[in-house]
Amino acid sequence: MRNTVGDNVRLTLFGESHNEIIGAVLDGMCPGIKVDEEFIKLQLKKRRPMNGETPRIEIDDFKIVSGVFNGYTTGESICLLIENHNTRSQDYEEIKSIARPSHADYVAHVKYHGFNDYRGGGHFSGRITAPIVAVGSIVLKALEKKNIYIGTHIKKCGNVVDQDFLEVEKEVKELSGKIIPVISNIEEDIQNEILKAKKEKDSIGGILQTAIIGLPVGLGQPWFSSVEGKIANAVFSIGGVKGIEFGAGFNFANLKGSSCNDQFEIVNEKVTTKTNNNGGINGGITNGMPIVFNTAIKPTPSIGLSQDTIDFVKGENVETKVTGRHDPAIVRRIAVVIDSIVALVVADLLSMRYGEDFLEYEE
Repeated sequence: MRNTVGDNVRLTLFGESHNEIIGAVLDGMCPGIKVDEEFIKLQLKKRRPMNGETPRIEIDDFKIVSGVFNGYTTGESICLLIENHNTRSQDYEEIKSIARPSHADYVAHVKYHGFNDYRGGGHFSGRITAPIVAVGSIVLKALEKKNIYIGTHIKKCGNVVDQDFLEVEKEVKELSGKIIPVISNIEEDIQNEILKAKKEKDSIGGILQTAIIGLPVGLGQPWFSSVEGKIANAVFSIGGVKGIEFGAGFNFANLKGSSCNDQFEIVNEKVTTKTNNNGGINGGITNGMPIVFNTAIKPTPSIGLSQDTIDFVKGENVETKVTGRHDPAIVRRIAVVIDSIVALVVADLLSMRYGEDFLEYEE
């Protein structure tokens, strides 16, 4: 298993969905960064289910057991633990050899020779995103001290569509306090769309749009350490993510160079571009414009309708119908996870360019 991401700023995840504890170790954070535990709680609240989503609701009480003293990072490894309380492992006993469609059950059984923890998806579960959000919150606050902000909104949930980022700096900052992260007033429409899927015993997917503002020019390297590559590697680690595009993305195929090239200009002695179709990146390197990318989230694979599958122990074709506690949509809950893991990527890129003390807290 490879549970670690990052070069200088490194995140390591551990735990399974139904074990006693899940957690994360964060290495490479310099000393003197203020740790705002109330902000961590707010971010974790964004990840927790709302009405109509999964009935499994964890309180997400966390404990930082190393790397923080008197409210500030010490420069040593930060180890954060979150207990699991609301588990119902019996839901998985009867289906432990059933390959739930679009889940990792079958491949995990083969790869780990049947020794994997199958309860609730084990280490593959979305539950493991909770510690990502918790430690990512520390990094997000450190970045804000450098006037770097990250925000993700629901661009599409089922058939409900939000506008794209327009006033990106203003809109990114406004997303910070929203439990349903949208730009337009469509919160109720999204909730109704999710409830409709739940009533039909089905699920829906969506698209998330993320923007990063305040980055300097020059982060990233060409070829195998491009900014797109670093971000994509981290974002694709999140379960349910099936696509990512930067700037105009796949729509480039429908355009001509004359209409999609980002023309440069100098405004108030600052180099900028008239458009941002490349999403803030040229040659794998930040160009000073906001980084903007879209992430496609697949419909939750656990649904209450009968589906064809196999019993991979008996070697038989069977029918299955998921009866556990699952989300009809995960697009809202993943938004804060993307913010958190992208914050870690950004911190890593900054430390590689400017040194490990770049994010040091300043009063």
